[in-house]
Amino acid sequence: MTETPPIVLTVAGSDPSGGAGIQADLKTIHQHGGYGAAVPTLITVQSTRGVEAVELLPADLIRAQLESLLDDVAPGAAKTGALGSTEVAHLLGSVMERTAFPWVVDPVWLPTRGRPLSKGDVVEAYRDSVIPRAAVVTPNAQEAGLLTGMPVRNLREARQAAERILAFGAKAVLVKGGHLEGSDRGTDVLAFGEEIHALTAEQILEGRFHGSGCALSAAIATRLAFGDDLLLAMTRAKTWLTGALAHAFAVGHGAKPVNHLWPVDEES
Repeated sequence: MTETPPIVLTVAGSDPSGGAGIQADLKTIHQHGGYGAAVPTLITVQSTRGVEAVELLPADLIRAQLESLLDDVAPGAAKTGALGSTEVAHLLGSVMERTAFPWVVDPVWLPTRGRPLSKGDVVEAYRDSVIPRAAVVTPNAQEAGLLTGMPVRNLREARQAAERILAFGAKAVLVKGGHLEGSDRGTDVLAFGEEIHALTAEQILEGRFHGSGCALSAAIATRLAFGDDLLLAMTRAKTWLTGALAHAFAVGHGAKPVNHLWPVDEES
């Protein structure tokens, strides 16, 4: 009898180019051996060149999707991407409060290029409703700055921001170093409990990439669903992402998407 793999849920926006959003999440979950389930929150007109238009899905429709799905299947973990509105953020927070599996929160509000992916004061809604119920929050430097109201330009400021976000109630925070200055770009800062860890990549990759945050958070969620502890899940996900970025390929005329087909090193 075939054993059912861990189910990993993604609640995020749709990217028709496949480089980010639920499309990228599902590919990442599959590559790490999980079974992906998805609840879309918004539809984009998007290519590798950027986001041209965004259509938010009604909160009632998102609620109905989540209720129907969670009444039927039991995820081992979940992740969030772009939620789109304060109403959806508060809705998701109430769902998170009623679930026992870990949630990895990737606070996506602005794409690297193109139109915003949210309306209203979504940052405050995340702080109030989503982050306090998260197992892990994975902001980049810009997102960490919006959440904390402080500049996040280097490793020292990233550590300070991680500790501030941890104080909002999250169990762990990973501030991604890709947008930091100089040599700090290759280092992510992980804070949980009283511990601060620096997770350093083997190399700093130059170029324009698309969807790296989505892939990383989906990989972390899948590793948690398989039972990895937090630090091991982070390390394995980051190792895989480094290889997936180093072997990225162009599918269009804009930024390169992550190579979601890059093999997972189970020994890392």
